[in-house]
Amino acid sequence: MEKLSIKDKKLEAIDLNVYYGEKQVLKNVNMAIKANTVTAFIGPSGCGKSTFLRTFNRMNDYVEGFRKEGDIIIDGKDIYQKMVRVEELRKKVGMVFQKPNPFPKSIFDNVAYGPRLTGGMSKADLNDLVEKSLRRAALWDEVKDRLKASALGLSGGQQQRVAVARALAMNPSLLLADEPTGNLDTKSADSVFALLRKVSTEQGTSVLFVTHNPELAERCDKTLQVIDGKMV
Repeated sequence: MEKLSIKDKKLEAIDLNVYYGEKQVLKNVNMAIKANTVTAFIGPSGCGKSTFLRTFNRMNDYVEGFRKEGDIIIDGKDIYQKMVRVEELRKKVGMVFQKPNPFPKSIFDNVAYGPRLTGGMSKADLNDLVEKSLRRAALWDEVKDRLKASALGLSGGQQQRVAVARALAMNPSLLLADEPTGNLDTKSADSVFALLRKVSTEQGTSVLFVTHNPELAERCDKTLQVIDGKMV
């Protein structure tokens, strides 16, 4: 495991084993990640990359037969302790998936979805937050005149940036990106990756990035290879 000081360490996995029923998917993973960096996980399909990523927002809890051993620590706290409220955890741990997944709503309503659920914002504050999030996602100038239009009418790359903006609207300190460029053309993939890099370096959000693309992985601050459930 990389030796980092407590103040520099954003998250870590300690002696992590993950099972789905009798099948072991992750095997004795030990890893520490520095805050405000982009870390890539690369490896063949089915090696456990996505399973590992989803341990950090507890999405594996929904998988039948899921069980884990070991600890997942974010900001010094074990996120699997009974006292942890999963809905609160997911406010600070955002996620972007491989397939662009805008809701069948307007661009504005997509980005405003999470803040509306939490409540307590005035209309003016919500408008400001949507604009800020779209700017952070490098999309504002492209959509500012059609915020009421359906997000489904955007290009694939734009839809993925809407998904990033939707995650950023909750002001997460950690962003999980599960092959977010996998279904995009080269230009759109470069744009989304540049956005993730900017989110990390300029906006203080740590990014975990699963990819099959070795060229993108080489551009991350750190690259870890997953082979047969083991971290190399």
